[in-house]
Amino acid sequence: MPTNPQYDMVLLGPTGYTGRFCAQHIVKNHPTNLKWAIAGRSEKKMEPIAQELKELNQDRVQPDVLVVQLNSAELNELAQKTKIIINCVGPYHMYSTPVVEACAANGTHYLDVTGETPWIKELIEKYHETAKSNGAIIIPSVGVESAPADMLAWALVKRIRSEYSSGTRTIDSCIKEMKSSGPSGGTLATILGMFDSLPISQLLKSTNPFSLAASAPPNDIPGDSILQKLLGVRSISDLGAVTTSPNGLADMAIVHRSSTLMPEFYGKRFFFHQFLYVRNTLIGAIVHIAFMFALVMLMIPPVRMVLRKFIFAPGQGPATEASQNDRLEYHAVATADQAAPSPGRVFGSITYEGSMYVLTGLLVSEAAMVILQEEEKVKKTSRCGIVTSATLGQEYVDRLDTVGVKIQTRVFQY
Repeated sequence: MPTNPQYDMVLLGPTGYTGRFCAQHIVKNHPTNLKWAIAGRSEKKMEPIAQELKELNQDRVQPDVLVVQLNSAELNELAQKTKIIINCVGPYHMYSTPVVEACAANGTHYLDVTGETPWIKELIEKYHETAKSNGAIIIPSVGVESAPADMLAWALVKRIRSEYSSGTRTIDSCIKEMKSSGPSGGTLATILGMFDSLPISQLLKSTNPFSLAASAPPNDIPGDSILQKLLGVRSISDLGAVTTSPNGLADMAIVHRSSTLMPEFYGKRFFFHQFLYVRNTLIGAIVHIAFMFALVMLMIPPVRMVLRKFIFAPGQGPATEASQNDRLEYHAVATADQAAPSPGRVFGSITYEGSMYVLTGLLVSEAAMVILQEEEKVKKTSRCGIVTSATLGQEYVDRLDTVGVKIQTRVFQY
């Protein structure tokens, strides 16, 4: 970490749709004496945000406003000024590689809310060892993708350990409910941008659930039947009918990075699968086929060109009023890695009432506070480098509980 940094935290990209919610959460929930700043490329665009934050809470240290261009010289200078950077500048694969490079080189902690698995894979290959050697904790995907799935899996593994003194063999997780007022312009621009700029071969590599793993996957991964592969639907005890989840690939990659970073905790045969809950198998098959069709269509440049005419511009998104009934709920079942005929099983859930973008803002800003307050513990658990939200452990679960993100587990009684 930089010696005697000027700031505890810098929020990069506060004028974006998610960045704005993140800044608001910091003002409303974090210590009033927090030394922090907002940073971006345009002072003119940031000044209204700074004024808005001041009006939310005038009895706190107000953030400095820093103008920073996304080049190595200015980003290195920024990284040397702060303990941690929260980065909300996307699409990440287009703009944010120099930010991670600067943090890795200077030992500055870093968080973002990307769901761009190919980009994270590139970061690991380029900067993991540098960040590790410099003591930097770098955690991508601390938003709706993929912190809820990652922390629910962590909580279930912990419960399996405490109840059965065992590793976890499998976790089947599903999005039970996701009511959302719609994606922001930044999210849509990221999806389209990935198809614009990345070769199909690279996108396909990221579909491997172990694409971000820190070690080789187990030899005995549970397999899918031919029908399950074709139709994407299945029935899982205590979860019901489930099908392919649009964000399942990103979540599985992150959770498997967690499990391979901490094999002594998860167990060496751990496997995680993420699904979407559906009312019945017919609907599940339709959802899977529609999702596959949408992916194929996105590979066609004219289709992406037409879509851009109908979506929010980056920095814009659904109105706050439209998000009042938004809700997120995950359910999951974990099975202990035991040789018994009926191995132990634990049910878990995570719930949140409110906008998915407000949720993303609080997920990443609360993660930053865990690192600031429990730095040495997180360093010991994560071993530094490019890691995951699960390395923040129980302190993160506890902080999330205080801001409305509820994670619960219970043991099945046979």
